[in-house]
Amino acid sequence: MSARTTTTTDVEIFGALYHVRGEKNPEYLQELAAIVDRKMREIAGQVATVDTTKIAILAALNFADELNQGQRRQSGDTEEFQRKIESLTEQLAGALGQ
Repeated sequence: MSARTTTTTDVEIFGALYHVRGEKNPEYLQELAAIVDRKMREIAGQVATVDTTKIAILAALNFADELNQGQRRQSGDTEEFQRKIESLTEQLAGALGQ
């Protein structure tokens, strides 16, 4: 079994510096931080508050919504795929006289 290497990466989000420890490569963590930073700046431009915590919570809600919608689409795709398989199975059974 290989040992996992934990690294610390400095990332900046919404003007604050964070030291993030993880097993992901630093470039990936920087990319994630940039996504969070962009979302927080986008929200800050749309709301009247300057409270960083409130902006972070709104960003988290936006990310949760995006994740939930993606999961629902994926689930819907899976259900549609299952319906197609069942339909094709019935057609095949009919064609084979079963």
